[in-house]
Order: sequence, then structure tokens, then C-alpha cells
Amino acid sequence: MAGIFGKIFVGIYVEIKRSDGRIHQAMVTSLHEDNESVTVEWIENGDTKGKEIDLESIFALNPDVAPDDEIPQSPEAPLPPSSVAKTSKVPKVGSPDLDYPGFCSSAAAVGTTRARPSQHSQAAEPPPPAIAPQPAPKETLIQQQNARRKSNCVKEVEKLQEKREKRRLQQQELREKRAQEVDVNLPNYEIMCMIRDFRASLDYRPLTTNDLIEEHRICVCVRARPLNKKELTAKDLDVITIPSKDVVMVHEPKQKVDLTRYLENQTFRFDYAFDENSTNEMVYRFTAQPLVETIFERGMATCFAYGQTGSGKTHTMGGDFSGKNQDCSKGIYALSARDVFLMLKKPNYKKLDLQVFATFFEIYSGKVFDLLNRKAKLRVLEDGKQQVQVVGLQEREVKCTEDVLKLIEMGNSCRTSGQTSANAHSSRSHAVFQIILRRRGKMHGKFSLIDLAGNERGADTSSADRQTRLEGAEINKSLLALKECIRALGRNKPHTPFRASKLTQVLRDSFIGENSRTCMIATISPGMASCENTLNTLRYANRVKELAVDPAAVLESRQGGHINQLEVLEAQWGVGSSPQRDDLKLLCEQNEEEVSPQLFTFHEAVSQLVEMEEQVLEDHRVVFQESIRWLEDEKVLLEMTEEVDYDVESYATQLEQILDQKIDILTELRDKVKSFRCTLQEEEQASKQITPKRPRAL
Repeated sequence: MAGIFGKIFVGIYVEIKRSDGRIHQAMVTSLHEDNESVTVEWIENGDTKGKEIDLESIFALNPDVAPDDEIPQSPEAPLPPSSVAKTSKVPKVGSPDLDYPGFCSSAAAVGTTRARPSQHSQAAEPPPPAIAPQPAPKETLIQQQNARRKSNCVKEVEKLQEKREKRRLQQQELREKRAQEVDVNLPNYEIMCMIRDFRASLDYRPLTTNDLIEEHRICVCVRARPLNKKELTAKDLDVITIPSKDVVMVHEPKQKVDLTRYLENQTFRFDYAFDENSTNEMVYRFTAQPLVETIFERGMATCFAYGQTGSGKTHTMGGDFSGKNQDCSKGIYALSARDVFLMLKKPNYKKLDLQVFATFFEIYSGKVFDLLNRKAKLRVLEDGKQQVQVVGLQEREVKCTEDVLKLIEMGNSCRTSGQTSANAHSSRSHAVFQIILRRRGKMHGKFSLIDLAGNERGADTSSADRQTRLEGAEINKSLLALKECIRALGRNKPHTPFRASKLTQVLRDSFIGENSRTCMIATISPGMASCENTLNTLRYANRVKELAVDPAAVLESRQGGHINQLEVLEAQWGVGSSPQRDDLKLLCEQNEEEVSPQLFTFHEAVSQLVEMEEQVLEDHRVVFQESIRWLEDEKVLLEMTEEVDYDVESYATQLEQILDQKIDILTELRDKVKSFRCTLQEEEQASKQITPKRPRAL
């Protein structure tokens, strides 16, 4: 059996040919010696399929598994002695049978000599009687059958040899053709061939404009861009495959202990998957466009792009790039504004007499800056009704899409960016563009469109540079908080940890209420060099989309409430000192597989540092204003002393009061500055203890 099947064994992958002409890989699951065939199986569209294929077809496409042993090819080759057929008995020497001429050869074979009879005697003698053939013994019949069987075997071997040579020629031609198509000297040529062969086995059904738009309270989708010029120049490989409208596959290169390279194909499923051929208009049609109507129905909508720097977030939200110039008219910002103004003209909304306003701000290192007001620093506070207010944020009224485009260009021109460990021009801040509908001054609905900072910056929490650490800590914390707020929205949880970061704090009203909808666009880079960041992005998006709700679990969470959760957390992390710290504890507890205790301590130190920084700056500002008033009072006192008969006692009393005020306020400010410096040292020490946990594979 081993000779027939060559190097084929159960578990190997071979190439097979389908009835429609497609060739793809399949796994051998069983061998059939009786009819010289094998059974193979493969996965197609999530289903396991299989068929039985004869060996000739297998060897034709897989010459490397054909038998290597060579059997004599020529039919004239000598056969074994046992295979010689016997036609009759050999007569003994001196037997009367030797008198017949027909047995001369037999006599010679046994070494017997006899004088040839004379010609006369031969003519006189009558011809010998015909001898009836003797029946062949059983042994002789068996040898004749073996001889015929051997002959058939030789013929089959000749046929196999001929087919083998033909297959080898075909395989050689295929190799030459592939070599012409692709440079075999590429550094990852082997991986590229594996990916190409895997893709050849897939049945592609990508998303099209004819597909139905499904209604989701929370929509999570993925968009993959094509390889850019930098990646093409570096001969990077495309490791992303999107075979259908909701499936994304990542071909992660791996290496065994013996240095053998192989692929680990990881599959993710989302609401929609956009391949490199999808335009911004198509992405908008399935993601943000269904949310526009929400804000007209007195609701809150949020759409944000998340991913690695350079993965296409700003391209998706802001518009197409031509070099360094951006066409803002083709981004989701502008497309959303266009539809808002179209909706205003509909009869059922026109009668509401709505006004449209826009804001544009960024969140950088836990601070908020107004991009439409010369990057003025803003404060985020909660009023008496627990409503979050961004103090000083300017709202610009817009009348048409062109007004929106001008504001987008203005804001993008001053957004904070810089260099990271992963990209030379990383978005270091979260950019939030909001379209607000107001009716008679009161808010009717709000649509928040967010271009998040590059997620790879969240890993820069152990940098030697404090500013880089603070940036990374805020990005990491805000992304975790955003994920948990969306999950809380989808699961109707009684508490949303929005106070854990500035981003979720300013978006608080988007995560509450029955009429709130959210869409997340995870953008990924296709290059093999970005494979790790791409997998992190997809895992994050996958965690957001874990929305299968168990009604019993929801009922239990509503009955238990937030108090029980905090009681457990207080026992684990210590008594909370503020709502912000409570939400941070809750956030870290819900993401314990990603947040180590040391990382929680660091986040806590950073949060305290940011709070104290705001307090010190505010107190310093107050002292500065008071100092101006003191100078004016002191100036009046000094002018009073120029009079001849000024009241010395009044002068001394007033001066003492001014000095006491100075001493009290300055002493308080000095103590706060000392505490602030201690917090700086605590943050630095905490950063050195970080041992972040890697996210588990999903």
C-alpha cells in the first residue's frame, strides 16, 4: 500500500481540482487501497466539504507525493525462474520418447547424445503418431497466472511512469509561469505563496451596494485599506483577506521550532467588512448614514474611527488625501453634514424650525482644546443636574455643507500630532466633531464624529519621556473606557464608567438614553509589518461587539445595581475617594486581562497628576489675579504716605492685612505645588513598575 500511495498519508494537505476548474488545497482524511483513491476535506463558507479522488488526479497536481521507487520498465526484462511456464514433462535419458524427432531439443537439454538416423531409414519409417497434450499440473497453472499478472503490473507501471513524467513537465511549466509573475527572490516569497494558495480555495462574496442595511443600536465594522507606496516599496505583503461582507481574515506568519514557516489564519466576524476597493461613500452608507435620522428623532448618535496610525482613520472621517492635501468633501464629517441639511428640507422636519451648529475640539493628555477658537484650553465640569458641560466651547452655526467644510479644514490645521514608536506622524489626540440640532435654543439632537488617536500610542506608557507617557496613558485609558461605555450601552447596564477618561466624560450623553446609537469603524493596515497592531485592533473591535445579551443576566445586573459592583471593587482595590477613581477601578476590574495591578497604579497616579495639575494652575491663576489687586492696594497705600499728615496707624493696619492675605494664599499655593511635585515623582516611580499584560487571543 505504501508503494501505491507514495508519500500520501492522512493529515497532509494536497491540491485538488474542482468540477468548475478551481484548484485549491484540501486535507487527506482517509486512504482507500481497494480502488486506489483518497478522501479529502476542506472548509468553504464555514462548512466542511469533502470528496473522493483517484490517485492519478492527486499525483497529477501533487508530484511531490507520487511514488519514488522505480520498477523495471522494459517487457524484455528477464523474469524470475519460477515464472517460466512448463508445457510438458521432460523425458528421462533412454526413454522411448527420445526416439521421436520432436523431442531432440529436450534430449539435448538434459545432455543426452544420439546418432542421427540415416536418410533412408527416415524416409522408410512412417511418421510418428500425434501425441495428445498432457494436462498441466496445478503448480504449472499457478505459475502461468503469476506470469500474466506480472505482465499486467509492468504495463501499469509504464502507464504510471508516463503520467508521472507528464505531471512533472506540467509542474515545471507552472513553476516557470509563477516565477515570471512574481519575483522568487522576495524576502517573504514562501509566505506569499501560502497566502495565495489559501485565497484560491475561498469563495468570495464581498459587500456591495445592493446589500441590505441592517439596523443596529451598536454597529461594529472593519475597513482595510490597500497597500500604500511605502509598503509597496518595502515589498511588504498583504496579509488581510475579506472573503465576504462580514468576515475578516488575518494570515499571521508563524515559525516552528525547526524554523519551518507556516500561516495561522485568524478569522473575525463583524456587522460589515469593507475591503480595499470600498470607497468612503460606501463606508458612510452602511455606518454613519443610518445614524443621521437618529438626531432628528431627539436622539444621540456617535460614530468613531479606531485603529493604528496610518490605517485610514483620518482618511475615512476627514476625506481623501492627495499627497498632503485633503479633500474634506469626501469624508464622513462632510457626508453627514450633507444629509443633515437634506433632512432639514423634509416636510416632517422642516416644521420643527431647527438650527444646525457645529463644534470641533480635541482631547490631548486628558485636556480639552477648542480647535475653532485658537486652541483655547477648556474645562470639563458637571453641573448640579450631573450634566457634563465643556465650559467655553464655541458652537458655530452652519447654514450649508460648505460652512462645515471650512470648519473642518480650520480644525484639522491645528490638531496635535507628533512622532511615535510606530509612526513618524501619529495622531496624538482624539478629534471630536459634533453636529448639534437646536430648537429654540434647546438641544434637540447631537451627532458626535470622532477620529481617535492611533491605538499604538497606548503602548507608550513606559517611555522615559513623561509627556509621551502621559499621552499613552490617556489614550490607553480612554480607549478602554470607550469600549466599556459602549458595552454598557448595548447591555443596558445600570452604570456606565464614563468618568474614567475625559473622552467618555464629554461623550456621556451619547451613552445614556433609549434613543442612543453608536457605530465603530475599525481601520486596519494590510501589511505584514503591521500584523500585530492589526490583530490588536480587531480584538478590541471584537470585544466591543460581544453584545449577545442573556435576559437573565440583564435582570440580575439591574437587581444587583452598581453599588454591589463598587463594594466588590472597594474590597479589592481599597476605598474609593472620588467618582473618577471609582470608575477607574471599575474599568480596570473589567479589563483585568489587559490591565495589570502595576498599570492600574500608574493610571491612578496619572489621573491624580492631571487633577492636581488643573488645581495648581487654577490656584495660580487666582493668585495672579489677587496679586494685581494687591499691587493696586499697595500703590494707594504708598501714595497715602506722601501726604504730610497721613494716618500712620491706618497705613500699618491695611498693609498688615494685605501681607496676611498674601501669606495665606501663597502658603496654600506653595503647599499644593509641593504635593504636585510629590505626585510627579509618584508617577515616575509607577511608570518604572509597569508590567502590562498582553491581551489574550480571541
